[in-house]
Amino acid sequence: MTWDLKIVGGSVVDGTGAPAFSANLAVKDGRIVEIGRCAGAAATVIDAERAIVTPGFVDVHTHYDGQATWDADMLPSAQHGVTTAIMGNCGVGFAPVHDRDHQRLIGLMEGVEDIPGAALAEGLRWGWRSFPDYLDALDSMPRTIDIGAQIPHDALRLHVMGERGAAQEPATRDDIAAMRDLCREALEAGAIGFSTGRTDNHRTIEGKWTPSSESGVAELQGIASAFDGLGHGVIQAVSDFDMLRDPTRFDAEFDVLESMASAAGGRPMSISLMERDQAPNQWRQILARASAAHAKGIDMKVQVAARPIGLLLGLDATFHPFMGFPTYKAFAGLPLAERARKLAEPAIKARLLSEKSERMAGDGSPIPPLADLLLAQIGMLSRRLFPLRAVPDYEPLPETSLFAAAAARGISPLEAILDALTADEGKALIYFPLFNYQGGDLEHLREMIEHPLALVGLGDGGAHVGTTCDASFPTTMLAHWTRDRTRGPRLPLEKVVAMLSRRNAEFIGLRDRGALAVGLKADINVIDLEALGLESPRLVRDLPAGGRRFLQPAHGYRATVVSGAVTLRSDRLTGALPGRIVRAA
Repeated sequence: MTWDLKIVGGSVVDGTGAPAFSANLAVKDGRIVEIGRCAGAAATVIDAERAIVTPGFVDVHTHYDGQATWDADMLPSAQHGVTTAIMGNCGVGFAPVHDRDHQRLIGLMEGVEDIPGAALAEGLRWGWRSFPDYLDALDSMPRTIDIGAQIPHDALRLHVMGERGAAQEPATRDDIAAMRDLCREALEAGAIGFSTGRTDNHRTIEGKWTPSSESGVAELQGIASAFDGLGHGVIQAVSDFDMLRDPTRFDAEFDVLESMASAAGGRPMSISLMERDQAPNQWRQILARASAAHAKGIDMKVQVAARPIGLLLGLDATFHPFMGFPTYKAFAGLPLAERARKLAEPAIKARLLSEKSERMAGDGSPIPPLADLLLAQIGMLSRRLFPLRAVPDYEPLPETSLFAAAAARGISPLEAILDALTADEGKALIYFPLFNYQGGDLEHLREMIEHPLALVGLGDGGAHVGTTCDASFPTTMLAHWTRDRTRGPRLPLEKVVAMLSRRNAEFIGLRDRGALAVGLKADINVIDLEALGLESPRLVRDLPAGGRRFLQPAHGYRATVVSGAVTLRSDRLTGALPGRIVRAA
């Protein structure tokens, strides 16, 4: 027999959690057709000797909603073993839409997800109004990986309510019925689900609250009723549970989310989970409530990260500690290297260090109030600021912090931060683990990852392009958690692969992928686990309109296969574009 593709000599980690085993894999017409000896010729043979063979990874939390309309490569996800990416999370996206709201949705995405508005304005290929039309538009463009889309609450609310929706006015009964009907239309057309955002940290580019952030329970239940009678579709929600405004409202806010899940007729729901310094025990409260909901028959899961949810601080990044200082503002328009040289000059440096930051957040600014809070405490927070090395360390020791460096040099923490930022002609980066690092290690995060309701994700692929590059999280899961970790227990390889593949695929209802088995879609990774690693993120200007973003290359991916086509060999894209839109059910 002649196969299209054969992978030989590898250790198969099939995504089910079962122990690894030695076998060859044969692929024909985009499907796995044999696992075993696979005797016979093949048009393409991949040598998997001393490598693991895994299913392609399924990323349930991305924001490629705009990028997917112009970019076939789908970086950074396509470099990290992801073969299916789900977008439309957190309530933001680009369909349904009236023509008059194009710029409004761009401003919303720019403010919430730190995607340059100019890049979106130039790159977005508008040609749809309804959500089914949006799916058709995505389906017309080949790409490296498969993508699926959820219908986002903010776009839905603006489409139905217009200015009233943007102003967060309560939805009328007719508004709710219209949103419910459009959500049902999207689900029947193949939407993966519905998403909503309820966090105070999400603002439009004008600094306004997002349209759906304060939606009432009647609206959420009404939209969720669109799932009634359907055998597919999920709900995704992000909330800070009124952490900054009134933390005593935690249970009331969780009740709202739980009632929405109940109104969806048993469809699965996921909520974001992280450890926040401002509410250090909230993650345990969320797990307790989610477990109680699950015990009542509500299929609720929690999405957790693979590492601290942090910021990359740099003079050319979206955020750094001096951006609100008057002296820095005077040089902010200079080219990067010249800016770094100016800030390192003794007189300018001394003047800068004598100042305090001007207020940046608040009304009219997309910067959340948390930013001003962080700046006011930047000296103390220097205990959590770490120089980012060529080989990134996402569980850094306290003695490697800039606070420790300042103490060793006998200087202020602020001066140590400035010196770090002006190094390497201003290209140096500082890593700030904002969430999931309260104790100075990843033990609490390990508890989250190992919880039976956990889904690994929150990589935000395509978003926060000037502050982070967490879409590389599959590589962290494999390299750090199964091989490199020294500051606590590691995780079994088979468990990690299952969480990256089958567990996520099953949650969102994609039964044709996520495991290596005969008859399933041939989405496959061949990974040299010993060589696997991350490089330091780097800012590149490859977005439309010259927009910049962080990309984080990896090494050790011997091959990635999507629908039987080899999309990546030896860490580089091949140019193959087998990816298509995934429609639920």
